[in-house]
Amino acid sequence: MEHTNQREAYGTTLVELGKVNRNIVILDADLGGSTRGKLFEENFPDRHVEMGIAEANMTSVAAGLAQTGKIPFVNTFAVFASGRAYDQIRQTIAIGKLNVKICGSSAGVSDFGDGSTHQSVEDMAIMRAIPNMTVLCPADANETVKAVRALAEYNGPCYIRLNRNDYPNVTSSDAPFEIGVPSVLKEGNEVVLFATGYMLTLAMEAARQLEGRVSVKVVNISTIKPLDQNRIKELVKGAKGVVTAEEHSIVGGLGSAIAEALRLERMPIEFVGIQDCFGRSAHSYSDILKYQNLTTERVVEAIDTIVSLQ
Repeated sequence: MEHTNQREAYGTTLVELGKVNRNIVILDADLGGSTRGKLFEENFPDRHVEMGIAEANMTSVAAGLAQTGKIPFVNTFAVFASGRAYDQIRQTIAIGKLNVKICGSSAGVSDFGDGSTHQSVEDMAIMRAIPNMTVLCPADANETVKAVRALAEYNGPCYIRLNRNDYPNVTSSDAPFEIGVPSVLKEGNEVVLFATGYMLTLAMEAARQLEGRVSVKVVNISTIKPLDQNRIKELVKGAKGVVTAEEHSIVGGLGSAIAEALRLERMPIEFVGIQDCFGRSAHSYSDILKYQNLTTERVVEAIDTIVSLQ
């Protein structure tokens, strides 16, 4: 079946992988019901470890399991995965290049009800700054399935961030997926719109609204690191400028990565993202997105800004 929730897609894919690879083990920090690690526990209780509210210890245990040949997937909310366990990730997993997969669930502001303490506006910046770390941000449930399968085959430290909420898939279930490879969802020649995660949905909608007025190329960046800088340069050739869209701080995330890749291109770049501030509690996901100005209208506005500079 096709899922419309990244967490559910993640959990069911791990179960499928667990059936064919006995080295896959899952560690949860008292959040298995939310991360959907619970699904793996129900099927393979001997390969699921409930660590309690102790993310640093959980991450250290995962490092030890990796050194025995296991493939540990570590699950918790993104804000805790990147924050509470940072020292263990850096000192043990990243420096040691250990084969540990870290899942930051309920990423961005998708945990709308729990406010700033549970909303990870900086996790991609933290993780992409760590040497040896691969960072993925799949667009939807369809891409999550393929990303998790790719992570299971990939040897080395990885971080994947997932949205908490249901929303329609914007990518095809049979579209190819490869770590580090951006994909063009819509061709265009005036403005290149790079988007990641849920913001790809809004990027596609913005491009449709501008059809006939501005030619927009929409590029899905599901791998934040490593970023193929040569490919990024190829994608923007002949364009007037670039817009980036992410459910993350404009400091250190997708926008920063694209700007680094294009630093010698002398091309205007407009960032759509969280403006260097924390989140807050909201009644719904759409409410917090509007509060943070993560909307289709904001993406359209950014594109118009680029066009107006010419």
